[in-house]
Amino acid sequence: MSEKKIVVATEAAPAAIGPYSQAVRVGDTLYASGQVGLDPKTGQIVDGGVEGQTVRVFENIKAVLAEAGLGFEDVVKTTVFLKNMGDFAAMNAIYAQYLAPEGVVPPARSTVAVAALPKDALVEIEIVARDLGR
Repeated sequence: MSEKKIVVATEAAPAAIGPYSQAVRVGDTLYASGQVGLDPKTGQIVDGGVEGQTVRVFENIKAVLAEAGLGFEDVVKTTVFLKNMGDFAAMNAIYAQYLAPEGVVPPARSTVAVAALPKDALVEIEIVARDLGR
């Protein structure tokens, strides 16, 4: 039996600006495209440096997860792209608030430094989530 790809999209997160989906669900697994700190209303990168952008990234991810009927506790893998590895500690503190609060098993993670990100963003995060049937 083959499972179908289902597009997951919400206006509460920035629209895809190319030939990709905000997220794709296959069965009980959600594969979400990377999010940068774009305000979904203005399409502009938010102020506040890496901290402000990381908060916006997670608010965008939260909107995509919600559209799929999932939450942060369902995230099993993340990939973090940083323009400057010197921003790791600031990003990580906010990351922990969203994905590793007390009593929650944090997802697996990779973090890499990159030369550049779309819209000159400082951080981009992609996730894989699975409906864990809470």
